[in-house]
Amino acid sequence: MTSTPIADLWRTLPGGADSRPEAAYRLLQAAVESFAERGFHATTTRDIATAAGMSPAALYIHYQSKAALLAEISQAGHAATLELVRAAAAGEGGPVDRMRRLGEEFTAWHARARTVGRVVNYELHALPEDAYAVVAVLRLDIEREVSALIEEGVRAGAFQVSEVRTAARAVTSLGIDVSRWFTDRSTETPDELGRRYGELVLRMLGARV
Repeated sequence: MTSTPIADLWRTLPGGADSRPEAAYRLLQAAVESFAERGFHATTTRDIATAAGMSPAALYIHYQSKAALLAEISQAGHAATLELVRAAAAGEGGPVDRMRRLGEEFTAWHARARTVGRVVNYELHALPEDAYAVVAVLRLDIEREVSALIEEGVRAGAFQVSEVRTAARAVTSLGIDVSRWFTDRSTETPDELGRRYGELVLRMLGARV
């Protein structure tokens, strides 16, 4: 079962679709859980419809295919992540404070929304080409936001980094991987894990903490 209801995630996005039919949210929820459990290619439209308590025919009223579901999930998940990163990067304080906050919140989000996180990050290969192009832009924007903050820290003498782009990818990879292994049985809460990862990110960037 997913840790963050799909409806809640969609409504946090700019222009959140509060008017979306409840049936569409049920299908999105069922698709996330099915893709995370079985993988995209092993999941059928019948699996998704059954999990949503609907007939396979009813699925096509809202989505043309399971690929359309994956595309929307991937785009929304990446858009939510980008908003989080932008807010942390543009927050108060110097680059060290903002990077700590970014590391904490990025990690905690991937722990709370771990089922969505697994799908959007580990099923990229299954996206149709046009949907992947949209997601690729969002991923590049995320990397640019993190890179810009690292560059600011380097200029200020707060970070010691030899190659900014590699460092930015390492920062995001650290948090993304949480969605792969975090469970309800984990000994730390998402916030506790976020605080520890926030410190790890700073140490990785050569900051004094």
